Amino acid sequence: MTLVRLDRDERGLAIATFDSPPLNLFNGQLFEDLQAAIEAVEAEPPRALLFRAEGRAVSGGVDVHEFEGLTPERASELWGELIDVVERVEALPLPVVFAAHALTLTAAFELALGCDLILAARSAKFGLVEKVVGLTPSMGGTQRLAERAGSGRARHFVMSGDLFDAEEMERWGVVNLVFDDEGFDDRARAFAAELAAGPTKAHAMTKHVLRRYREGGIPAADRAIREDAGELFATEDLQGAVKTFLEKGPGHAEFQGR
Repeated sequence: MTLVRLDRDERGLAIATFDSPPLNLFNGQLFEDLQAAIEAVEAEPPRALLFRAEGRAVSGGVDVHEFEGLTPERASELWGELIDVVERVEALPLPVVFAAHALTLTAAFELALGCDLILAARSAKFGLVEKVVGLTPSMGGTQRLAERAGSGRARHFVMSGDLFDAEEMERWGVVNLVFDDEGFDDRARAFAAELAAGPTKAHAMTKHVLRRYREGGIPAADRAIREDAGELFATEDLQGAVKTFLEKGPGHAEFQGR
């Protein structure tokens, strides 16, 4: 049984679904299936990727059985493997959306923080609760939360081990959009599909510029614009959209992701 199912639709949207009831706990198999899903996306990139989950929780966190007998040396190796997955998601040249319909803890939330956009149902709650077993988040969540919300809020979030609701996360700038519980999955799919229908190469360039900003601030991002963004004028999407704009006005272009 595959615990992370990858589906694709005709619109160019790939959907990775956590399906390990009842709590989608991160264990060895789920992590391997997540790696396999990411490898499949890297090998055949869609135009957008949506992470979602089945069940009453997005994830109840990591299966603590995974920590039994773990040595410091093996833990360091494992943390490297976990962070590598998040970095690979960040590097995908396409929009990546995480849809949180309910409780989203530890590894699942850390994965969400590596995505471009986080959508949440109004009743969803988020937490990095590793302190209950004497840990700090080890999948990159602390630093990525600080990037979105500031280091002071990241300290509060991690050290308290509390749960925080979707609307508070939206106020902090961590969650991008909050939708009502009813119809949330349909709204999330529609949102991701709209991104998949957009100018994929331009979205990839946006991610590239922001990555340079993260690494070197505004000067590095400015260099990326000067040196790399001009490549978009070689894309079919830009050339077609400019022609359509001049002939019909804005809003009529149909992008192919090329």
